[in-house]
Amino acid sequence: MTPLWTLAVALLCAQSGLSERLLEPAAGKKPHIVMILVDDWGWANVGYHRETPTPEVHTPNFDSLCKMGIELDNHYAFKYCSPSRSSLMSGRLPIHVNIENAQPNIYNPKDPVSGFAAIPRNMTGMASKMKVAGYATHQVGKWDAGMATPDHTPAGRGFDTSFGYFHHANDYYTEFAGGCHENKKRVNVTDLWVTDAPGHGINGTGYEEALFKEHVLQVISSHPSSTPLFLYYAPHIVHTPLQVPDDYLKRYAFIDTVDRRIYHAMVAYLDDVIGNLTQALKDKQLWNDTLIVVSSDNGGPIYPGGGANNYPHRGGKVTNWQGGVRVNAFVSGGMVPDEMRGKKLDGYVALADWYATFCSLAGVDKYDERAKAAGLPPVDGLDMWPMLSGQNMTSPRTEIPLSPGLISGDYKILVGPNGQAGWTGPHYPNQTNPKGGITTTVNCGQTGCLFNIRADLEERTDLAKTSPDILKHMQQRLAVWEDTAFNPDRGQTWPEACHTALNKYGGFWGPFLP
Repeated sequence: MTPLWTLAVALLCAQSGLSERLLEPAAGKKPHIVMILVDDWGWANVGYHRETPTPEVHTPNFDSLCKMGIELDNHYAFKYCSPSRSSLMSGRLPIHVNIENAQPNIYNPKDPVSGFAAIPRNMTGMASKMKVAGYATHQVGKWDAGMATPDHTPAGRGFDTSFGYFHHANDYYTEFAGGCHENKKRVNVTDLWVTDAPGHGINGTGYEEALFKEHVLQVISSHPSSTPLFLYYAPHIVHTPLQVPDDYLKRYAFIDTVDRRIYHAMVAYLDDVIGNLTQALKDKQLWNDTLIVVSSDNGGPIYPGGGANNYPHRGGKVTNWQGGVRVNAFVSGGMVPDEMRGKKLDGYVALADWYATFCSLAGVDKYDERAKAAGLPPVDGLDMWPMLSGQNMTSPRTEIPLSPGLISGDYKILVGPNGQAGWTGPHYPNQTNPKGGITTTVNCGQTGCLFNIRADLEERTDLAKTSPDILKHMQQRLAVWEDTAFNPDRGQTWPEACHTALNKYGGFWGPFLP
């Protein structure tokens, strides 16, 4: 008898006009997959990265998941939000999909494929691949990977349901995100979307992360265990605005710096959400067949108003120092092989690699036929399951372009000016610098600064002058990557976005083009 999901896949492929090659699932069966992408989570803002415990960081659920799973010690993201999310959902390294942190209301009418924010229209989303493999697909939280057309929304990228927002951030209580002008007056516009319509009646009803938590728990509790689940949960926490319920804030009253106090309270709130999510999977008897992947989308923000801490790394969000791109990450869940539990792997992993890894686990080819037909870059992601399952302890990834800059082997090259060129201490910001912000800039010029990030993880010693041969090799490798860069003209703010928000969606952001 032909499985029902196979018939559904055949119908889906026939309707799309594309052919998807189904494979044997890499783990022998299709696991439930939960991808959690935390926003602006600092390296030192999780307990398992604190050799010396501190009452400021209380993350027992994250720590427990990491301990029973596999810590990914060299997991890299882009230096800020939208490129990281575009990379994850498309399977391309940011240099081949999006390196701009543009607002989602831009448009270039001369380019119907790539003239938009974030992911080009004709790239196949991760959830579309999972859906082809028979998964039920759900997105909750921050999207920040496009909004201009229905194709750019979570539903357009393959999610059966979604509940979240399109912009970099919105207000945790009102869901306002920017505004538009109507009759010469500025009007706040709400950013909250439910699959294919504005979230009227839901906005303003509570703390946003609480709304997301309840939706995540509902997705899990109502999911039929016979169908593989793909759940993408992208919390708003710990992105600004720094807002958290008072009962959590009171727990951190002993922290004298306001930004740090709120930030740590928000991390604690999210840790409790993760505990609820984990318990829900167990209660539904999904846990044993689930793979959980947790990562930050970039390093923690240490500029004024950020409140994060990347100790002992240099720099933070929006920089290519390790504090901006080397991120908290681990895998956990019942699908982690027993012999791999408790291990720390130091092989390179990029966010784009989860696309290929999930395709492998789901049993579908990562190849993107639709993108090729449109002349777009192919999938860069590499399958990490052989490393995660212990078949091969070496990562297939050896290079990570940083735009601008490159990690290759043990070395990193940075070019041009690099701000926030200092280090945060165990407690940051503090009374010496209560509002945060490291103003030092290192100008690496076009020849570049060179660091051995394996031996010198704090990037304190520039080897450019003492290792000219290595520098030359890194310059050459960087040039090769830059020759492949994908950088279309994405356009400018498009008036129709506001017109549609105010006149079609009743004051909510949403797709503004067909």
